[in-house]
Amino acid sequence: MLVLGVAYVGAARKQESWPPGRTAAFLAGLATIVLVTCSFLGTYDTTLFWVRATQNTVLLMVTPLLLALGAPITLLMRTAPPRVAQWLRHHGRSPFAKFLTFPLTVTVVLIAPFLVIYLTPLYELALDHAVVGGLVRLLVVVAGFLYFYSRVGLDPTPRGGSHLVSMWISFTEVVFDGALGLVLWLGPLLAPAHYATAHPGWGPDPRTDQVIGAGVLWIGGDVAGLPFVGALFVRWVRDDEKRAKQVDERLDEETESGDAPVSGLWWQNDPELAERFRRK
Repeated sequence: MLVLGVAYVGAARKQESWPPGRTAAFLAGLATIVLVTCSFLGTYDTTLFWVRATQNTVLLMVTPLLLALGAPITLLMRTAPPRVAQWLRHHGRSPFAKFLTFPLTVTVVLIAPFLVIYLTPLYELALDHAVVGGLVRLLVVVAGFLYFYSRVGLDPTPRGGSHLVSMWISFTEVVFDGALGLVLWLGPLLAPAHYATAHPGWGPDPRTDQVIGAGVLWIGGDVAGLPFVGALFVRWVRDDEKRAKQVDERLDEETESGDAPVSGLWWQNDPELAERFRRK
């Protein structure tokens, strides 16, 4: 994390007008990784269910959003050698890249990790084997970043993002979080043999521990998604203001040049609405 942070700051300082907010967001994203893997959350992530649930929730919903708000792909393309930047541009427009950023694909990418982790034997494997646990954490961060990268829209993406589609995906994620939370709350204990051996003799009993963890995944996941919804609304408003300004400038230019329509309703003269509502 230190290497990534130093590299990002060094690249950002080479830019004349790189927004400091992006740097702060990216460094905060790296800090969350350090927090959940090196603090008590990292110490007890194989001992208590709710600790592991907190760790996974942060790595899927908080860390990737902060990293995406740092626009690292844009910064990389500006500072990378020309050959590397050209490679990124070429593959960034490829059919595979378009498939990865398709709304249905990123919806599955956002929802599937927790379903696979908690409803398959992968969860117990991640607890018992450090390498598997590390790979699972890495994949969770990558999955979350792919989603937020494609929906936040600060970095160049192979297909345009719709704010309304992003809202529907967020709603779908809320539904699946609730369903998973209920399954873990009312269902059987996960990895009972592991927790029976690892339980420290203090703290909640295994059933209460899993109930708390189910609440973290359910409620914590929804709360962690609120900043993204707020960021979506901000970008939505800014995009509308930008589009309105562009339309006004175009109409002013048409008026000055004498090409402005002299009759018709306002929506008949708007380029987009006229095409949508034109008479058949």
